[in-house]
Amino acid sequence: MTRRLAGSLLALVLVATACSDDGSETSENTSTGTETSVDSPPVPTTASTDSTDSTVDADDLAVIPGEAFPDARCEANRAAGSISYLTGFDFAATASIIDVIVANDRNYYSELCLDVDVAPSFSTANYPLVAANDAQFSSSGSFSELATFAATNEADLVALAVEGHVAIDGLMVKPEIESLEAIADTTIGVKGKLPPSIAAMLAEIGLVEGTDFDTLLLEGFDPLAHWEVEGVSSVPGWKSNEPGTLERAGVPFTLYDPADFGIPGSFGLIYTNRSFLEDHPTAAEDFMRATMRGLADAIADPAGAAATAVELINGGGNPNFLSPEGEMFRWETDARLITATTPAGSHPGVPDPAGLAAEIAAYDAVGVYGDDGAPPVDGRFDADLVAGLYDADGTVIWPDG
Repeated sequence: MTRRLAGSLLALVLVATACSDDGSETSENTSTGTETSVDSPPVPTTASTDSTDSTVDADDLAVIPGEAFPDARCEANRAAGSISYLTGFDFAATASIIDVIVANDRNYYSELCLDVDVAPSFSTANYPLVAANDAQFSSSGSFSELATFAATNEADLVALAVEGHVAIDGLMVKPEIESLEAIADTTIGVKGKLPPSIAAMLAEIGLVEGTDFDTLLLEGFDPLAHWEVEGVSSVPGWKSNEPGTLERAGVPFTLYDPADFGIPGSFGLIYTNRSFLEDHPTAAEDFMRATMRGLADAIADPAGAAATAVELINGGGNPNFLSPEGEMFRWETDARLITATTPAGSHPGVPDPAGLAAEIAAYDAVGVYGDDGAPPVDGRFDADLVAGLYDADGTVIWPDG
């Protein structure tokens, strides 16, 4: 247990044990169609120093491999009430979504006395919800995206896991464009805006948006439809998605990867708000404990994990027209990148402070953040929480079932 948690955990136990479990009701989990037990929100109480609970030692909250999950920690987790996790893009088989899906499917959260609701959403829509604590956890596409929203909106968001330590974006270029330099004087089709890693890659060879090339806003998410847009020379997309779609359709293209140009990046972040993290430290820690176990399972069995995601996608009507082949390609690619980019001596999901700082600095150097300048890095991630969930051999610390 980290020293940061120890002081807060004892206070949490005092409050949790003062709260009754009466009033528990059954509700439908909209993400899975199953019924889950939802505890009524606990009535706030002030722990008295005279309480017999003051004798509880912080060590009684420790999760020890092979031993039963501590009763006091279970009570603290139940006191957090219903925990909402919003996905970043439907139930896609991608980093920071699939690990939650697998953990939920295997009841890892409930084993740790957590009541978790997993619901499909979209990355950029979730930041204000988590910031307001209307949801407690969500998935972010990159650290730059998270830090920028936090700075712009004065939102105290904290990344707890960073699963991919490389930019997930790539630039797919049509065959008639014979080099990256030949992007000059052409138009790049974009979804929303040019990804920072692509902008930085192009700036490395002296190409700047609005001066050396233009961008065109594209509609929807269909890579094949985007490829056919007249006048578009290239299209950015996730290396785990669009390239697979084009390859399966037999469409020729050249993929330029920012990583090959030394451009740093990240993907697959799970974040919360600081209020929830401080008010419910054991629940935040154990949500991530279960999620990291789900991540390990998903990496070990990519096909099974992707199939779990596809089942949920289809159960929700598949509004984004995702395919089993596409989701398998997506997760195989993500899993490979997570494994390949986890720093030596670290473990999957543990944030890399130096890498996150380098990402922000590289994008700032090419003007990605405009007149506002680079968002602050300090305070936007917790480098210790997920690191403390692993045993020395790299296994997620788990109690005896």
